[in-house]
Amino acid sequence: MGERKASKDGDRKVGRRALLIGGTVAAAGSAVLARDELARLWWRAPGVEKPRKEGEVDYAGARWVAASDANWRRADRPDDYGIDMVVIHVTQGSFDSAVKAFQDPGHKAAAHYIVRQDGHVTQMIRELDVAYHAGNRDYNERSVGIEHEGFVDRPQDLTDKMYEASARLTARICARYDIPVDREHIIGHVEVPGTDHTDPGRHWDWEKYMRLVRRARTTPA
Repeated sequence: MGERKASKDGDRKVGRRALLIGGTVAAAGSAVLARDELARLWWRAPGVEKPRKEGEVDYAGARWVAASDANWRRADRPDDYGIDMVVIHVTQGSFDSAVKAFQDPGHKAAAHYIVRQDGHVTQMIRELDVAYHAGNRDYNERSVGIEHEGFVDRPQDLTDKMYEASARLTARICARYDIPVDREHIIGHVEVPGTDHTDPGRHWDWEKYMRLVRRARTTPA
């Protein structure tokens, strides 16, 4: 933009009233920031715990198996972090090996869900909590991670039952948080900035999957 001339009173001193008003606004802004920060850190306060039922799941078709608490962090989503994304993974191993890894505190990673090749869904972390699944803090905080049993270089591992069960799960997540059913909000792990992962791989049929998610999204639960 071009240079603009200074106003005639551009160098005038700020009056006491202006200082007071400015100070009040700044204090109010600081209070809002402090409140927001406290809301994000509520789980760190001694004795503060959001009411939870042991073994409770967010998806009615899922079975609960708890991940190690070293592989996720307690939160109050979507109140402290808005959820606007689903991240699709492939386990690069069997269902049992994925469960074992997510229960290992030394693994330092886990997803909210695992979908088995036969369509069985296991939930290991509550959706309200932040799972360490994407390799990117911002994406972890704003997404739900879904693992799928198999290997990226074996298309036979990506069964119809797996696609259908996963699509129903993703559709319910999108409905719950008003997430658009499109490829900007339902992404592969490989699409997360900064990641070195390639899953779900070139054999993952995105056209088929998105069609199934859209169909499930319009079907009553």
